[in-house]
Amino acid sequence: MKTLVTGASGFLGSHIVDACLRAGDQVRVLVRKESDLSYLSTVPGIEIAYGDLRDGAAIRVAMDGIEAVHHSAARVTELGTRAQFVDENVAGTQRLLTAARYAGARRFVFVSSPSALMGVGDGDRLGIDETAPYPTRYLNFYSETKAAAERLVLAADRPDFTTTALRPRGVWGPRDHSGFMPRLLAKMLTGSLPDLSGGRPVYASLCYCENAAEACVRAAQADNVGGKAYFIADPRPVEVWAMLADLATRFGATPPARNACRPLLDAVALAADMIWKLPPLAARCSPPLSRYSMALLTRSTTYDTSAAQRDLLAPRTDHETGMAQLATWIESIGGVDTYIRKVK
Repeated sequence: MKTLVTGASGFLGSHIVDACLRAGDQVRVLVRKESDLSYLSTVPGIEIAYGDLRDGAAIRVAMDGIEAVHHSAARVTELGTRAQFVDENVAGTQRLLTAARYAGARRFVFVSSPSALMGVGDGDRLGIDETAPYPTRYLNFYSETKAAAERLVLAADRPDFTTTALRPRGVWGPRDHSGFMPRLLAKMLTGSLPDLSGGRPVYASLCYCENAAEACVRAAQADNVGGKAYFIADPRPVEVWAMLADLATRFGATPPARNACRPLLDAVALAADMIWKLPPLAARCSPPLSRYSMALLTRSTTYDTSAAQRDLLAPRTDHETGMAQLATWIESIGGVDTYIRKVK
């Protein structure tokens, strides 16, 4: 198929490009002119279209002749006002959907997130599946707008226009300079990450980058996926704090050992969330701590991926293999110091 990938200059988007090319697709990428194209410039055979999701005219040009869309671009940080998140994540997705239908595209794969189901009052959630409802109150603008965009995508499904949403959790692996793993490793290297576990195990489903990318390609080809969302994850969940200790050992960092005062941190996170709703502050910097970031490190959240294994494919890369590939890549770019210096 002739395929358009948004967010291709980013971490997961670049792996989706690779997976599409392995599948024999012709690939066009939609990127901003100021995007870092250092990796994409090394990939032969791709076509580059410039523009962003706020530019309807650029989207229509990029969509010409496209049969399948992989929509990976999004505002994913905690930096930004509600208006910015809505414009990029919700309105941007709607612009892309409209252009795709007008251009005659047949497939639309939306890279969503399990964060779309993270509510304010949630506790541990083990083995949840796609029947889990959307929450009534969201932890942050990112979760809220990813859920809204996902609903738009699933509602747009038609017999001649198959739409689906994939929810990979905690995507990690080579070429990641802004996700949870390099950020936490950077904190461990400086000794600034406390142990937030409270002495209990915290389990999480994660998703190696190639597992997520291959699921995207399969979703653009598979039958019976229209109008459906799927959790995508590695074969087995991990215990978060044991994984961080292993990560520290592999790369010469200090595992988290200093216990934090959880009630104090929870109070700080709540206060920060309230203060950072003010647009002048939200537009300038990310909060130092948030209920969302605390939830990722203190709540057990695992997913039943049997639907994805039935309709798409089973993940091919397990955690140990992925960690070995990550270590090889880090060494190839000059070691962990280089890796950490590039953390965004």
